[in-house]
Amino acid sequence: MQSRDNILSGHSVQPMEAGDLDEILEIEQASFPRPWTRAMFEGELGNPVSVSYTLKVRPEEGKEEIGGYVVLWVVHGEAHILNIAVNPKYRGKGIATRLLVVMLELMRRNLVYEVFLEVRVSNTAARNLYGKFGFRESFVRKKYYGDEDAIVMVLDL
Repeated sequence: MQSRDNILSGHSVQPMEAGDLDEILEIEQASFPRPWTRAMFEGELGNPVSVSYTLKVRPEEGKEEIGGYVVLWVVHGEAHILNIAVNPKYRGKGIATRLLVVMLELMRRNLVYEVFLEVRVSNTAARNLYGKFGFRESFVRKKYYGDEDAIVMVLDL
């Protein structure tokens, strides 16, 4: 098993493409109880306010693969992170952190001043990660996920 530094030493962050969707859908289905569909991702790829990126890694023993991805909207100085997930075999290796660092820098360059996201109340790992970036828990959306409430988190840039 590679160390955290080794897995990220050969990574690249690049715009999501239609050819990435098979791999993204596998990660999505392994990550969420109500995963996005192919049509949802395709819709985002064609949405003019949507920004979608993948972080690709090259394991020592194999070909390049998607370690994680993020989908967000940027509208009039605000951003909304819609979806972020990490390939289960690469969790805990800094991939979500790296994606957030790159996305927040992109947002700053595009004069975004506020970032929003929703996270399941039960997802303490994600809540802790976002907290490390300065996101604050703002309010609760009851039954946002159908089966669970969401906490809306906000970051002022």
